[in-house]
Amino acid sequence: MAREGVSRLFPAEGVKAMLMGSYQHNIDAKGRIIMPAKFREELGETFYATKGTNECIAVFSAPHWEELGAKICALPSAQARDLKRFFFSSAAELIPDKQGRVQLTPLLRDFAHLDKDVMIIGVGSIVEIWDLARWNQYNDEISESQVLEVMNLYDI
Repeated sequence: MAREGVSRLFPAEGVKAMLMGSYQHNIDAKGRIIMPAKFREELGETFYATKGTNECIAVFSAPHWEELGAKICALPSAQARDLKRFFFSSAAELIPDKQGRVQLTPLLRDFAHLDKDVMIIGVGSIVEIWDLARWNQYNDEISESQVLEVMNLYDI
């Protein structure tokens, strides 16, 4: 079951496209989810998933993943050890099948508490996969005043 949303902003020349929108899907018995077509178009034929913040899964295009990996690997070992372990130990390459499904590893599914209903959201340059109930709870806790405070802080 999918709920369609706006998924891509066509930016000005020289600016990377932004992944955006929300899609509700289910995980099948084999741990697969359908990655929305609009996201697959932007992510490419192969993309990467790892632990994200707030107990969700973060999904990166191959170029973004390589860029992030290079930056993390360039950090001094002592300072970056935990960061490297967090991102790389759980990382998985995802290649959609003909139906657009990707196989999420048990490690990632457990980390993000994914069981049945999931929300797949575009967050600018990445995609996040959330347990639907956790996403709804997170969303309910964000207030308009918090958003406005950050917008004012950065003069947006």
